[in-house]
Parts: sequence; structure tokens; C-alpha cells
Amino acid sequence: MRRRVVIVYVTLLVAGCLGLALPLCGSIAARGTSAMLLDRINDTARFAGLAEPGVITGSAGSLTGELVAYDRLYGIRALVVDRDGTVVAASREDLTLADLDPSAEDDAVLPPEVRTALAGNRMGAGAVVWPWQQGPLLVAEPVGGAGEVVGAAVTASPTAALRRATLVQWSVALAAVTALMIAGIAAAGPLTRWVLRPIDDLDGATRAVSGGSLDTRVRTAAGPPELRRLAESFNQMADTITTMIERQRMFVAYAGHQVRNPLAALRLRVDSLARHLPPEGRQGHRLALDEVDRLARVCDSLLTLARTEDADHSTVWEDVAAVAEDRVAAWSPIAERAGAVLVAEAERGVRVRCVEGTLDQTLDALIDNALKFGGEGVRIAVRVRGPFADADGAGAGHVDVHVVDDGPGLSEEQLVNAARPFWRDGHDGGGGSGLGLSIVVTLLELQGARLTLRPRDPHGIDARVRLPVDGTADGTAGGAADGVVDGAEIPEAAGQPPEVS
Repeated sequence: MRRRVVIVYVTLLVAGCLGLALPLCGSIAARGTSAMLLDRINDTARFAGLAEPGVITGSAGSLTGELVAYDRLYGIRALVVDRDGTVVAASREDLTLADLDPSAEDDAVLPPEVRTALAGNRMGAGAVVWPWQQGPLLVAEPVGGAGEVVGAAVTASPTAALRRATLVQWSVALAAVTALMIAGIAAAGPLTRWVLRPIDDLDGATRAVSGGSLDTRVRTAAGPPELRRLAESFNQMADTITTMIERQRMFVAYAGHQVRNPLAALRLRVDSLARHLPPEGRQGHRLALDEVDRLARVCDSLLTLARTEDADHSTVWEDVAAVAEDRVAAWSPIAERAGAVLVAEAERGVRVRCVEGTLDQTLDALIDNALKFGGEGVRIAVRVRGPFADADGAGAGHVDVHVVDDGPGLSEEQLVNAARPFWRDGHDGGGGSGLGLSIVVTLLELQGARLTLRPRDPHGIDARVRLPVDGTADGTAGGAADGVVDGAEIPEAAGQPPEVS
């Protein structure tokens, strides 16, 4: 928009300056010509008054002396002709009408100024001598009395000095206009910034709000009325969004907190039933405890999700391999009961800085989905690879954690939608609310991490969690929120996990 405003401004400036310069140059040329023309008309009219007796009698008499003296003094040629165009008297010997107007194509044709005078009309002051024209300025006055024209007096004034003077004045005028244009163009930048300042403020506030700074507002005291109204509407919209998010966060936090206490009491009571159960009921007892623990983890996820709206988040260093092995150990009984194989393949000593509990809950959600939808006999591997250098090759930029299964998998279209809240893939017996992956994505975004879902060959899903080592965004987290399928293969050197057998 800034470029468009500058283009419109400069175009109008140039058009305005040219609209001022062109009439001014025309006025300068017309004024110089008018001054010379009026002076020559007076001189020619004087000669016309002196020439009447000589033209009537055919004798030049003292008229020739007057014309010669005038030519010697001013360098202006002059002559008097009768009605037929025959020279009666001239300021120079053998001077003819053709000599006065070298541009005439036919010597027998009288110049238009002479024809006008012989017709009894006096010359007006509308002629203009332009700098690019050549030839003298012809002025002709009728000679005669009592309403009868008997001849014409003609003067031919050189125009070189007039054209030079006009060019000099044009140069001064064009220099002034050029200086005005340069000053106007130089002021285009500051002037455009001043005009667009309210829009820049609104753009900056919009970017800040979209980046998470929900307390950003736009100034409404400056700018045109239309932009002030727009700024007020933006502030009202930001207030509404902030209120809605705060209410949502409070509801989630309240729900998670209120459910935790009953769950804790329920677990204690279910655990205390162990000594009263016969041996054949112990497996069901363990399943009940597992479900209670799972509900407790869901409550923890809700509380963590509510805290994601806070401005500051404390981060801790976590051993990725240790977390992966711990989650595999915790889910192994459930995997065994489901007839699945769950293994951990982690490289030791891999550490990242992230929000506490994020990696645990991410692996819980991914392993839970793999067990739930992989079917009996599915094999699940949790692999930790890295750290790897950033795109520019500097430092250990990120760590990859893969949860790979050989289940039926999902289509690419389903993988794109998998991370959206409340999305279900249509399995009748799968259960679930469709919130697990969306919560995981929200938690990962706190430290610029990324979840990528890709189909595995020949079947299954490769869920990759890319964690920046220092807990800062690596510039690729934007695609995680939509569960975008990353079709690019990860080379072996970059930590591509081997296929599950």
C-alpha cells in the first residue's frame, strides 16, 4: 500500500508541476512576443500614415529615407507596397516581399500578413514567437484613407534575441518547477509514513495479537475518523477475544482441578480393594487402576492446557531417552493386554529444554492412539534420534522422537485432519473424543516444537515430534497446528528410523 500511495502522490505531483510549467512557458513566450508586436505595430502604422501620398502618386519621395534610417538604426527591414504587391519604397535596395519571408514556398504569393493588410484589416496582437520557430516577425498595416486601401506598410523584425530571451526565462521557470518536484518527491517518504502511520499501528497491533500478545491495543486518538473507528472496532474485537479465551482457560482449569480430587479419592478406594479381591479378580482390579491413572493424566493435560494461555512458562532440562523409556514401561502392561508389542529404541544422553510434562503427555497421547487404533498384534517403537544441526549447520538444533507403528494407518487426507479438535476417523469401536492430538499440538507449540504425521510404508503411521534443543522455535512450528503431512523423506544421516519389522 505504501508503494501505491507513493506512486499516486508522485504522479499527481508531476502532473501538477507540468500543469503549472506548460502554461507558464506559454505565457512567457506570449508576453515577449506581445511586447515586440505592439512596438512594431506602432512603427508600421507610422510608416503607413507617411506612405499614403507616395503610394497614390507612385513616387517614394522622402519615404525611402525614413525606411532606410529606420533599418540602419534598428536593423529592421521595412517596405511599402501598393495594392498589387509592387514595392513602392524599401529600406534596402532591391528588397522584395519574398526577401522578408524566406520560408515562403512561392514568391508570387503574398504573405498572409500582407494579404490581411491589403484587405483593410489591422493586425492583432495574438501572434506568438516560439523558440523553435525561424524567420522574422512580419507586421503589416493598411495604407489608405477615406475607406479605400491603396497599399500596405510592412516591417520584418529579427526574432533571434526574442527567442533567446524566451529560452532563458523558460530555463529559469523549468529549474524552479524541477526544484519543486525534487522537493516534493523527497518529501514523499516522510509524508507517506505520516499518512499511513495509523494503518501501520493497526498492522503492528494485528501482528502482535496474532502472535499471542492479546493485551496489545491500537491508539484511537490520532488519524482520520474512518481509521479511528476501525481502531476502536479492532480494540473491541481484541477485548472480546481476550475475554473468551480467558473464560475458556478458566473453565478448563476449573474442570481439571475439580476432577482431580475425586479421582485421587477414587484411586485410593480402588487400591484399597485389592486385599479383599480373590485372585481371579486381580487383573480386573489392575485394569481399573490403569483407567483411574489414565483419567488422572487427562486431568493433568487439562491443567497444562489451561496454563498454556499464561505469558511465561517455566522450562526444565529433560532426558529424552529416559522419558521415552519411562513411558514405554508405563504403557507396557496395557500393550501386553492388548496383544501389542511396545519397545523403546533411544540414544542415551539426549537432552532438551521444554515445559515440564510436555514430552510425557505427548508420548502418552501418541502411544495411546497407536494402541487404540493399531489393532491386536501391532508393533510400536518409540525411537529417539539426535541431536541434529540446524538448517544452517550451526550447533545441535533439534531432537526427533518417533512413535512408529505398523497398524492399518490413515490416509493422507485423514492425517491432515488428525490434529484438529474433535476430529474422529470414523472407527466404530475406537472411542476417544478427538482432542488428544490437538492438546499435544498446543503443548508442543509452547517451546516451538512440531508434530508431523506421515504414512509409513507399507502401512502404519510415523508420528515425529521435533523438539528444539534450547526450547526455542526453529521456524517450522507453524505446520504442526494442522497436523500437516510432511511427505519429504528424512535421510538416514538425519535420523530416519528403520522400518518396524
